[in-house]
Amino acid sequence: MTDNASNVPVIRTMNSKDLDRIVEIDTKILGQPRPEYWEMKLELVEKRSPIASLVAEMDGEVIGFIIGDASGWEYGVPEDVGWIDTIGVDPAYQRKGIAQMLFSEMIDHLKKVGVTSIYTFVNWRDWSLLQFFDSMGFTKGDMVNLELKV
Repeated sequence: MTDNASNVPVIRTMNSKDLDRIVEIDTKILGQPRPEYWEMKLELVEKRSPIASLVAEMDGEVIGFIIGDASGWEYGVPEDVGWIDTIGVDPAYQRKGIAQMLFSEMIDHLKKVGVTSIYTFVNWRDWSLLQFFDSMGFTKGDMVNLELKV
């Protein structure tokens, strides 16, 4: 499914039928398959509000995905906060604006449920991901990531 006039992917709500392709994209990015992890993630997506779990589809094939949600007061975070959990784009389609399209659509969905701020976690050494979020307007927030190695 594409917009034939401009060959633009269609952004739609993620569903369980997307599992195999999401696993395939994730494997291409990380180098190892995690089907059980993605089965669990998609189950959670379907149980929670699907407002911000989206895929980009071109010619009937999923080429990217984003998973997010509104806070709901987890860990004392106000309900007007949204989260980006995961974003992935098939390497063959990276650097073509797919992630920005997914993110923009997700923002629209989150705004409709009252979200005014969006948080995510990024590895400090993942320069390309930091650059992406910087280009999307993210800045360093007030929350501090705490870690305890055991």
